[in-house]
Amino acid sequence: MNRVFKVQRMLLERIAALERAGGERDTSLQWERMHLASCARNGYFLAARRGYDAELAAVACSVHDYGRIVTGRHEDHAAAGYEPVKVFLGESGCFTAEEAELIALAVKGHSSKGEIGSALEEIVKDADVLDCHQYGIPLPGESYRRRLAAILAELGL
Repeated sequence: MNRVFKVQRMLLERIAALERAGGERDTSLQWERMHLASCARNGYFLAARRGYDAELAAVACSVHDYGRIVTGRHEDHAAAGYEPVKVFLGESGCFTAEEAELIALAVKGHSSKGEIGSALEEIVKDADVLDCHQYGIPLPGESYRRRLAAILAELGL
């Protein structure tokens, strides 16, 4: 089974359990479902274009908001996802410790859109911004808008 499929299936099961548990959230779980899948698609193609491991990028994009998913809070969700996503990836049994750490670091850094990170972190940031743009979600700052302009230029759009 493809690792992207397995991780997304596990993540959707986790989201369903959170939905059954109820509670207040900053972002709806419906959005989280859509966003994880479409970010993964964006990340897969951005990675392929940039010569990076497309499967690993799609997984990282799938789980990039894990901190927000499990806490229900947007504030500091990137940092909040670092440790829990490593546990989650470990539960999948599909990743080496090095891969899990690489993904977790991309999760941790993805909200810092004005800073340059690893190749994987940059793909996650770009997939996230592109996805928000696709759905018409206003971009919250100049660093987001600059990043979007660069992605659209890269893609010839």
